[in-house]
Amino acid sequence: MQGVIKSYDPVTRDGSVVRDTDLAEFDLAGDALDGSIFRMLRQGQRVLFQLDGDGRATALRLGSEVDMGMPDIPSLR
Repeated sequence: MQGVIKSYDPVTRDGSVVRDTDLAEFDLAGDALDGSIFRMLRQGQRVLFQLDGDGRATALRLGSEVDMGMPDIPSLR
């Protein structure tokens, strides 16, 4: 999935991501950054992610508008 970081606290590692396709918000799993190049996240950063069994965002990877494209959201036209 593709999304944008809504919030992230580097001390607690709590945060959330908003999915591009439907603007659904998901909490970050505790292991969301394990094995990734990320050490920190910033608000508005574009990422690729998966959902774990509890519906939390995990396996964050680098994303950008160029390689992911822009979502087709009518309100943004």
